Amino acid sequence: MFTGLIEDRGKVISRSGSSLTIGTELYKTASPGDSVAVDGSCLTVSSIGSRSLSFHCSPETVSRTIISGYYPGTDVNLERPLKFSDGLHGHIVTGHVDSTAAVLKVKRSPEGMTVWISCSGKNYPLLVEKGSIAVSGISLTVASLVPDRFSVVLIPETLQRTTAGNWKPGSHVNLEYDIIGKYVLKQTDAVIGNRRLRDYLEQ
Repeated sequence: MFTGLIEDRGKVISRSGSSLTIGTELYKTASPGDSVAVDGSCLTVSSIGSRSLSFHCSPETVSRTIISGYYPGTDVNLERPLKFSDGLHGHIVTGHVDSTAAVLKVKRSPEGMTVWISCSGKNYPLLVEKGSIAVSGISLTVASLVPDRFSVVLIPETLQRTTAGNWKPGSHVNLEYDIIGKYVLKQTDAVIGNRRLRDYLEQ
């Protein structure tokens, strides 16, 4: 379990097939078998090198995330799991990426940066204005919402600590929708589905 507050900006050293190696200061406290969120995707540390961590990425993970687009030098957001004693400063992030999306528009200002990101129709019900979403592992708030896109606003502190400052139109990001919203939507669909079935059977 993660919170979406990025601890370190790592840099991809290599990616070959299912193997991914990232240079990061988190190597100092990590152990093989530990979980680390890489751009919001929960990966398991397979080995520790000199100032680096290596991970094994399953085909499922590669197909559902932006990992396939990594190359040596790519900046990534990194976060270690939440401890029970830690404060939940972001929101509940599982590290299970739901989809990838394209950055459509970026507007910079002295106060920060506003970013518009595409959203497919099937995921639109999971977005709520002023609700939470994890974008490449960063806990952000949905600022505005229309059927095919949503916007988030990043403050200078977030831009400094994460890779968001590198985003531009055409960039791809990982999205994880709020887990609470996903459960509510599933249960609502189940209730509606059962009601329709009852109505059918009573005819």
